[in-house]
Formats: sequence, structure tokens, C-alpha cells
Amino acid sequence: MTGGGLLVAGTTSDAGKSVVTAGICRWLVRQGVKVAPFKAQNMSLNSFVTKEGAEIGRAQAMQAQACRIEPSALMNPVLLKPGGERSSQVVLLGKPVGEMSARGYHGGRQQRLLGTVTDCLAELRETYDAVICEGAGSPAEINLRRTDIVNMGIARSARLPVLVVGDIDRGGVFASFFGTVALLSPEDQELVAGFLVNKFRGDVSLLEPGLDMLHGLTGRRTFGVLPFRHGLGIDEEDGLRVSLRGTVRESTVAPPVGEDVLRVAVCAIPLMSNFTDVDALAAEPGVVVRFVDRPEELADADLVVVPGTRGTVRALEWLRERGLAGALARRAAEGRPVLGICGGFQILGEHIEDEVESRRGRVDGLGLLPVRVRFAPEKTLTRPVGEALGERVEGYEIHHGVATVTGGEPFLDGCRAGSVWGTHWHGSLESDGFRRAFLREVAAAAGRRFVPAADTSFAALREEQLDRLGDLIEQHADTDALWRLIESGAPPGLPFVPPGAPA
Repeated sequence: MTGGGLLVAGTTSDAGKSVVTAGICRWLVRQGVKVAPFKAQNMSLNSFVTKEGAEIGRAQAMQAQACRIEPSALMNPVLLKPGGERSSQVVLLGKPVGEMSARGYHGGRQQRLLGTVTDCLAELRETYDAVICEGAGSPAEINLRRTDIVNMGIARSARLPVLVVGDIDRGGVFASFFGTVALLSPEDQELVAGFLVNKFRGDVSLLEPGLDMLHGLTGRRTFGVLPFRHGLGIDEEDGLRVSLRGTVRESTVAPPVGEDVLRVAVCAIPLMSNFTDVDALAAEPGVVVRFVDRPEELADADLVVVPGTRGTVRALEWLRERGLAGALARRAAEGRPVLGICGGFQILGEHIEDEVESRRGRVDGLGLLPVRVRFAPEKTLTRPVGEALGERVEGYEIHHGVATVTGGEPFLDGCRAGSVWGTHWHGSLESDGFRRAFLREVAAAAGRRFVPAADTSFAALREEQLDRLGDLIEQHADTDALWRLIESGAPPGLPFVPPGAPA
């Protein structure tokens, strides 16, 4: 028997689809429902490696955790990793299959993948009681509807009811809800069951007249009004949209255990990927994490992180153009801590041979680590386990660069030279014992009287966040109506809202 399903669409990108999907998943699993997440096509620079060695969107890995199951490639069959404004690496069923321009992808390749994504969804629905699917962008992107496989394309193919999420904090949510429905074809509108308001501040009774009018205009009800909550933007998808100016990673409100705070500056390099690596640092009481793009912003930092990137050579040039490369070199000479992760690790090395990503050949690195990097056509996708600073460490690797270490001290398959560390391992800072040991080393090198909390568990904090998402759905959505939607599909006889999609 095929399990139930639901597509969570949004009026815009960043309306809250990922967290709403995770919240519905966590609510369902707490009711004893066997549930899985699904996103047919994801565009993201934040990705994760499954136990089988498949690369999927980080948001789908987080949603799988909300379902209390292992993530798999079935949950995100198509992943697009931007390499610039007009091209992306296409990852199909967890493995890269080549670079493609946006025009080439939407010009035919995308539609040919519809069979693949529907097969993956069908397999999940045969295994689970319910599959909660996430859309991308808006379903009313009429310029892309013909080849769509992630919004109404998959909804039509699999006969999924659609719940449209709108971010009221941005304003214009009623117009966005109405316009989203009114720009869909009659066949697509038949599947749009209703709306979910996200990030509402204030008295819901003041909103209700508008919701009643929206129901009268569209014939569709609102399934809930979720209040604004801080700290729920976990595992964001789009590295291209992270602010480069003064963004502070949301941190715990707990005061530092020791006398000092520890300041972490993350270089907001172009095409920054897996910047979620620093979430575990931000979770520590007394650690302040911010993204920076000026050399003077490194002056008061106790630790500087050079994160991953989908454009290592481009990021290296950007660091030099901005004066950040010189600031990093001065830090290293002064014995002040620097950590490079994945692409950041490669940047800190002696040189890079790249005929794969940038095709620029040999490029000099910053020379802060005794490492030489050669880009291989095959991508490394692994889940390593090891030890560093006397602690067990787990991580995951996603990179084309192959590093040859010629000196220094071993460090998570990378190396350490003085106060500069480098590794290809993403996620290593989520290992609590290692993170505490690393921060003690950083504090000592920085001369800070900072003491890591003895009981901070990143996994427990993540579980608490997911439970908070489940609580939002349980407390502020009509869960009985949601379950009927998942189990039985969109109600029959939903009215057509003109004008509909253009011919």
C-alpha cells in the first residue's frame, strides 16, 4: 500500500519550507507515524554525505533526523551546487554527473529527470506511512513551469496535495497566497489545498479577518499560523544568500563559563559551502561567531575560520583582493589561531593544481600549511572517523581536491603547523569532546580565559531544535486537518481562481 504524502511549497524562497517540513516530520514521528522527507531537486551549497557515500542537501539530512531515520539519496535525488551565476554541478542520486548552465538544465535536462524523481518518491512511499515533500522557490514561477520537477510537476505526477507556506514577517502574505494560486493552471490549482502562515508576530485575532477573506477569494483554508521564533533557521540551504556584512551566527544566550568570551570570525568567501560547520561553535556558551569580509574585522578575533567553497581558486583570489590573505598571514606569523575546512584547508596550502573546478592550472596558495593540492575529476564522498587532541572525531568529506601533506603535525587527515590547522573534514566540530579540546587550544593561543562548558551536547541541542519545530506544528496548526490532507489528498471541488497560468 502506498503511503500518504504532502508537498510543502512556498510563496518565495526562504518562506520557511525546510523548517515547516522538518516540523511536520517531527510531529508525525512523535505520533508513531513512519515518515520520510523528500525534495526532488535542491539548489544548495550546504550538503551532507550519507552512510552509503551519497551527497544530498544538508536540509534533507536535517529533515531525516527530524524523522529519526538515516538520510539516503532517495530523499534528494537531484542536487544542484552553484559554481557561479550561470552554472551548477549536477549531483544525481548522490553522485556528480557534470556541470551544466541554467539554460541547458532548464532547457531539457531537468524534465528528463522527472521519471527518476518520481521513482524515488514512489519507493519512499512504498516504505513509509507518509512522505513530506519540500518544494523549491515558488510553484508560481511561470517561466519555469514547463520543465518543473520539484513543485507542481512532482505534485501532479504523484497526485500530492500542496500546502503553501508564506512568510508574513516580510509583508504582502495575502497577495502572495492569492497570486500563487491565481498563476497556476486549473490542473495545478486542483492540488493546492490551502495555506500556512509562518513567522507571525502579535495577536492572531487581528489576522483572522484577512484569513476569512482569503478563504472567500480562493475557496482554500489556512491550516495554521506559526508564531515567529528565534533560532529555528537550522541548516540553511543557500550559501549564495548568506550576508557578507556582519552576519552573526545565532548563539546560545548562556553566559561564558570562564571569564572571557571567545570571538570567532568566519571569512565569508565566494560560493561558501557547508558554513553550517560553525553552528557547533555558535552553540557553545561564550562563543560569538560572525561572518566577515574585511581584514580589520580579523583584528579582535580569537579564531579565524576559512570555510569550504565551491570555488577554491576564486575564493583565494578574493582573499587577496580584499586584503584578508595578508591579514591571515600576519595572524599565522603571530601565532594566532586559524582553521581551514575543506576548500579553506586547500587555500591555506602551498599551491593548488586545478584542471577540474576553475581549470586555472597551478595557483599559489597562502603558504600557511605544508600542503599541496591537486584537483581530481572524481569527488571524494566519505564519512571518516578518527582521533584528534585525544578525542574521537566523526566527520564527512565532500571535495575534488586531493591533499598531499609534506610536514607539520597530523590533524584529521590534514595537518597543523603552529597555530594554523587544516582538514577536509566537515562536521568535525559537532564531536563534543574534540570541540571542547580544540577551543581550549584556541583560548590558550589567544590568551583568553575562556572555558568550554563541560555539558554542551550539540546532538542534544539539535534534537531540542527539532522538537521545537514539532511543537510549533502541534500547537499552532490544525493537525487533524493536516493528517487528513496527508492521508487522503487535496479535497475535491476546490474552485478555480482566475486568471490561471498563461497559455
